[in-house]
Amino acid sequence: MGQLTVPRFVLNELQYIADSSESLRRNRGRRGLEILDRLQQDPEVNIEFIDQDPQDATQVDDKLISLAMELGAAVVTNDYNLNRVARLQGVAILNINELANAVKTVFLPGEEMPIKIIQEGKESGQGVGYLEDGTMVVVENGRRYINQEVLVQVTKVLQTNAGRLVFAVPDSSGA
Repeated sequence: MGQLTVPRFVLNELQYIADSSESLRRNRGRRGLEILDRLQQDPEVNIEFIDQDPQDATQVDDKLISLAMELGAAVVTNDYNLNRVARLQGVAILNINELANAVKTVFLPGEEMPIKIIQEGKESGQGVGYLEDGTMVVVENGRRYINQEVLVQVTKVLQTNAGRLVFAVPDSSGA
């Protein structure tokens, strides 16, 4: 099994973000710390905190890239800009969003699935629901089904590195 190495400067940055006065930023920092704690408690994960702090860089992203190059290690991230800059410098990247997308269930246009509509969408008449993996499903003419589970038919799937968006319509045979 491989090892997950976390530089202390990353831990310090997460703590700094978790102490932010801005609530969204603070929540992201706290979530990062919670995830690290969960990983550390998992007997299947070999995690090590190291004190190496590259002196040739001042920004956290630059330090991560420098340290990864020095250790011959890959960087695990969901930061789009870090991903691009590191790849340009020849550092291997494990993009969390890409990894998560690789194991998600694939839906093709024409497929049917049940979905609970929980809110209205941005456009008139739309309803929105979510799959178990957090994927948003936008249902055309689904507003009238809010707080109901309905059978829908997939019309389009948009896939990006930032995630996936499914568009659907209520199934005509069951709606």
